[in-house]
Amino acid sequence: MKTKAFILTILILAATLWADVSKTGTTAGKFLNIGVGPRTVAMGGAFAFSMDDPGSVYWNPAGIGRISRPMGLFSQTNWIADVNLNFITMAMPLGDAGVFSASVTAVTMPDMLETTEYQPEGTGNTFNAGMYAIGLTYARPLTENFVIGATLKYVRENIATSSAQGLALDIGTVFTTPFSGIRFATSITNFGTKMRINGDDLLFQNTPNPEQSGTVDRLNSNYETDAFDMPLRLQLGVSRDFEISEGQNLVLAVDAGLPSDNTQYMNIGAEWSFLNNMVFLRGGFKTLFMRDREEGLTLGAAVRYNSVGYMSFAIDYAFQSFQFLGDVHTFGIKVGF
Repeated sequence: MKTKAFILTILILAATLWADVSKTGTTAGKFLNIGVGPRTVAMGGAFAFSMDDPGSVYWNPAGIGRISRPMGLFSQTNWIADVNLNFITMAMPLGDAGVFSASVTAVTMPDMLETTEYQPEGTGNTFNAGMYAIGLTYARPLTENFVIGATLKYVRENIATSSAQGLALDIGTVFTTPFSGIRFATSITNFGTKMRINGDDLLFQNTPNPEQSGTVDRLNSNYETDAFDMPLRLQLGVSRDFEISEGQNLVLAVDAGLPSDNTQYMNIGAEWSFLNNMVFLRGGFKTLFMRDREEGLTLGAAVRYNSVGYMSFAIDYAFQSFQFLGDVHTFGIKVGF
């Protein structure tokens, strides 16, 4: 009965999201839609394959449910317009109790020149903007083949002396079938509170009824801004692992995305590992069938080194092509203990 209720909830949410043709530019926290982690980024954002990558908490919190040793990931993305996206996470298995993870996402950019209505060339002052998300994740296998996970996130956006903040929840599942390495995954991300910007930048001085005698002059007042939802997204994915030969494997993955702030799309990706799974080549394509899409081809590679004992070390790289905004590069370092 619980399984039927869960499936019904997914279908109702999917129908609700699909009913909206496009809501581009109608959400807050848009940085939550930028992909992190070189592995998934290089595979076009297709996420269903991941069961041993700490970076999967960003895409599907259930993806860390099979991690058997402490693992950490740091990735840095040179985004468009001199924007930098940094992501760091650490996953800690707790035995039969499941896997716990903490993560931080930070978007930073150079200082900008302050301009006003009366000084359009600049006031001589600068201001800064940034976006941040801090997440705590817990994932656990419920059965031998089924894993569920959830992430609670604190989200904040700053610009000059104003900010907006909110809380969001990610929920995900991974089901590994008994049929030749086929895996299904679902995730609902950024389900949370509305975000409304507040701060000193919205302060102004107002004189109500200036023509009336006795009116208090220049009262401190604040502009009120609208509150916006975060970019809710439902993703459904499937992947399959192929063992080509000993030490050589192929992973194929595809998923469908149903965002609340855009049209539907598909991501596809592949990963080929060889030399005893020490070298990885990846490729994919993002946002297939999305109306007016900007993203497209993705490529990547990684080299992993297993040292004496249990420690492993990997260097990852991912490339993303954009139609008009230039290319984007993501670098990552992953460590297992």
